[in-house]
Amino acid sequence: MLFVMNIGNTNTQTAVWDGTCLSELRTCPTASLEVSMIRSAMPAAAASVVPEARRKLSECGIFWLGAEMRTGLDTSAMDMSTVGADRLANAVYLAERAQGRPAVCLDFGTAVTLEMVDGKKRFLGGAIAPGRMLLRRSLNQYTAQLPLIPMYDEPPSGTGLNTLDAIRMGVDGGAVGIARELLARAGAVFGGETPMAFGIGGDAGFFCRVIRELIYGGDDFTLRGVAKSWELNHL
Repeated sequence: MLFVMNIGNTNTQTAVWDGTCLSELRTCPTASLEVSMIRSAMPAAAASVVPEARRKLSECGIFWLGAEMRTGLDTSAMDMSTVGADRLANAVYLAERAQGRPAVCLDFGTAVTLEMVDGKKRFLGGAIAPGRMLLRRSLNQYTAQLPLIPMYDEPPSGTGLNTLDAIRMGVDGGAVGIARELLARAGAVFGGETPMAFGIGGDAGFFCRVIRELIYGGDDFTLRGVAKSWELNHL
């Protein structure tokens, strides 16, 4: 049994891995993460993009996924010194899930990240962009009058005939445009061969409904990459 964690900027996922399946999947705000949440009766592995959370858990004996670990990937094309642990976990499980096919993963969270792996398990990089909530907050915080609008499950339609709808059109419509452009660029990397394309993360439902090419990758995609990385370094 293995306790796995995906510590993100906004939320943290935890689960228990039995070598085949994940169970007890939970989500909590990363700001609320405490040492008492770590299962002391089993080893623990984590991907973290939050240095403060890693410092808080530094005495827990956690296997922290990083570039120096065995990943099963060819990372020779990458500058691994700056690749986030969440993106590395995504790439690890992406190669596992694709089973020899070129594949991409779009992780829709606070940020939107793209990871690309070819049929030879070569990690070919990707992209980082702001997510929908981050775009909303930026407009609200850096302007005098624009409100912080709610998150919507459906894409905008028509034109923005008032300020709220105009922001929605610009932010949500623009975010979909970013995702589509990233998929198009990924396709060019693979020489015209259409890659498998997975959508994951807390906001994946919105994008998977709008972009037909995206396959919903499930709530546990990154956690499975963490578990696979631990196995590659311990089994």
